[in-house]
Amino acid sequence: MKELILISLLLVGVMNMNADEKYRELNDLEKYVIEQKGTEQPFTGIYNDHDDEGVYKCRRCGEPLFKSDDKFHSSCGWPSFDDAIKGKVKEQLDADGRRTEILCANCDAHLGHVFEGEEYTNKNIRHCVNSVSLQFELQQPKQEKAYFAGGCFWGVEYHFQKLAGVISTTVGFMGGEVGNPGYKDVVVGDTGHAETAEIIYDPGKISFEELAKLFFEIHDPTQVNRQGPDIGDQYRSAVFYTNKEQQRITRELIKELENKDYIMATDLESATHFYPAENYHQEYYDKKGSKPYCHPYTKRFD
Repeated sequence: MKELILISLLLVGVMNMNADEKYRELNDLEKYVIEQKGTEQPFTGIYNDHDDEGVYKCRRCGEPLFKSDDKFHSSCGWPSFDDAIKGKVKEQLDADGRRTEILCANCDAHLGHVFEGEEYTNKNIRHCVNSVSLQFELQQPKQEKAYFAGGCFWGVEYHFQKLAGVISTTVGFMGGEVGNPGYKDVVVGDTGHAETAEIIYDPGKISFEELAKLFFEIHDPTQVNRQGPDIGDQYRSAVFYTNKEQQRITRELIKELENKDYIMATDLESATHFYPAENYHQEYYDKKGSKPYCHPYTKRFD
């Protein structure tokens, strides 16, 4: 019997040790707030005026608690959220018997308090949280790619890189049969490539349809194998779709323009390998400090 009791005690000790090991070691201020239910001084926390996109996790156990989309500026001196991740934050009556305390549902770390009826946001709730109770994890934006060819790629890139939601742009070549072409190869006009702009964008901020509409409005999609003074199939109008949705949207936009009596010359091709052009072609007009001469904006969609 003594041996069974000893084994049981040892098992309990191991379980407690494992529970402690999974929690982050806290400094004195963190212990004061998280374990002793203290409060950091207002306007001193690192997340009070923090606006990056991501997730706020429990400083002690790492459990996700709040999303940046739910954070707002309340001018109260502490980070404020009008919502919490479902099931991750629990509430209980505060020791003062008046306020409602909020805690990490996973490890009972003290976070702060929750208030209702202040009308800061439409949700009418404010989770007032100590910065030291949180650990922020930056959220990498979702990324998708689009490829547009519409004459000289300098001008095409110029317009796209100005858009909110566009993460990066690169000019290069697509649609040909020669591997790893350079500008001097393509400009001759016998590689089959088109001067193309690669657009990497956040679909949560801008849609492919918005990008495609801009594309049709910054070049003349009725021109066959040319754009302004630039002549040759390397300057053709083309959309290189990366998936069926991009293909469908482009077809619908082309049809919409045809219904407006545009005689469309834009090719719709499946994306192939993209070859970036030489460095001196990248962000050409920004480096030069000028604007494109052959890509004026013309509104074509309602």
